[in-house]
Amino acid sequence: MSEHVEWSEPDTGPAPVSAPLTPADAADAARLVAFGLQPKLQPARDQEYADLLRRHREDPAFARLADAVAAGLGLIVLEVSPRAGMAVTAAEDSVFAVRMGDYARRTSADGGDRFLHGLAHLAVAAMAFPRPEDLADDGYIGRVSVNGVDAFVRQACRRLEERAEEQGENTDPATDAPGLEAAWRIWARRSAAGATKDARRLAGSTTGIVGKAVAFLTDSGFLQRTGDDNGGTYRTTARYQLQVRDMAGSAALAELLELGVVPVTDGTATLLPPDETDDLELVADAGLPFHS
Repeated sequence: MSEHVEWSEPDTGPAPVSAPLTPADAADAARLVAFGLQPKLQPARDQEYADLLRRHREDPAFARLADAVAAGLGLIVLEVSPRAGMAVTAAEDSVFAVRMGDYARRTSADGGDRFLHGLAHLAVAAMAFPRPEDLADDGYIGRVSVNGVDAFVRQACRRLEERAEEQGENTDPATDAPGLEAAWRIWARRSAAGATKDARRLAGSTTGIVGKAVAFLTDSGFLQRTGDDNGGTYRTTARYQLQVRDMAGSAALAELLELGVVPVTDGTATLLPPDETDDLELVADAGLPFHS
């Protein structure tokens, strides 16, 4: 007579419980967020930063803590990776938000010039990532120059003027009411360069405005200067690609791309807003990466 034996899974005991987070862990999480707020800092050049990024990737509890610290500061985490570091952008109500009005005051821009500074930032974004597949490709590096951006905007101005004439719109509004003008009309009337007595370009010229835009983006860790040709040449960073992805659905950026001045091809990602968005206008506070 054989004895029936019932087999069962071995008792492995209770599931392991991760150690509770401590004040030191909270300090490390805040330190990681602080690193993320230093856009020029590269993880490959700072061992502590690299170690905290690795911990964020490998320790889910720590990752949630760091993300919560960022959220509490009004920051949106775009990506956490060795390539981009802890890439964050400020929500509209964050103390870290940079507003177009603040940027305009930094550059001593008057009310009318706020249109131009916003358009300059939009143009840099459109030229840096002209195709959806470029914006979607983590390995893609965009390249722009100051003179190239100005030429791009002037070509866009011509397209917009042609479209206005075809639709019977007033292409020469009153000069004493710049607030009623579209940004492209103000840009088209402004001198491209001009020069001071020592051959420096005028701050209020369109290339001067583009120069301030790319300088701000460079200081913010979004661009890296690569040379002096064409008024200054620049390459994009991973952080800038993430920033533009976050803003890719803006109507103002779509306005530039829809003109066909830069090629936009079919792809799984898109820089265009939904089809029902027909009336797109360039607005005063639409510049990247600002809040209105």
